[in-house]
Amino acid sequence: MTKKIYIMLFALALFSCNQKNESEANTDLLYFDLKGFFEQEIVRLEKLNPTVNKAVSVNETPENKNVKITDWKKELAIFVNADINKASWRGSFKINKENNADIYVSNNKKIPVKKVHIEKQGLKVSKIEILIANTNILFQSHDTLSYYPDSLYEIKKQQKIKLLSEKKYKVIGKF
Repeated sequence: MTKKIYIMLFALALFSCNQKNESEANTDLLYFDLKGFFEQEIVRLEKLNPTVNKAVSVNETPENKNVKITDWKKELAIFVNADINKASWRGSFKINKENNADIYVSNNKKIPVKKVHIEKQGLKVSKIEILIANTNILFQSHDTLSYYPDSLYEIKKQQKIKLLSEKKYKVIGKF
């Protein structure tokens, strides 16, 4: 009999825990919701299914094609992964507001995302630029990500591995 009471008390305690709904969880974001923005863009672009003029270059050697992107989630993953609302990064970014732009800057060596620049026209995002830097003893990488909704996205990457020559990558997708 006491065993049943303990089980009921445990079950009651378990169900009385305060759990947030997923919709409520996003209200705790300290900075602009990059991840949410790009997840919405992925859904929108999958429905729209635009033809993209995609230019890819490695060390200044270009290749250009008109393509239909089959996996927008993969195509824009680098933008989604630049999310600055990670719990461990909370409070690590300084926020500057200039005219129609919000600028988030971090000088923390452990955080690869160094700057996020978001321009808006009214409430609509017109441009996002993200600077990412990774540095250690053997490797240096600098990325510049630019996104203009309904226009283009650009990924520039400079990579230097010790004892090897520097490589430069560039991807431009025009809608």
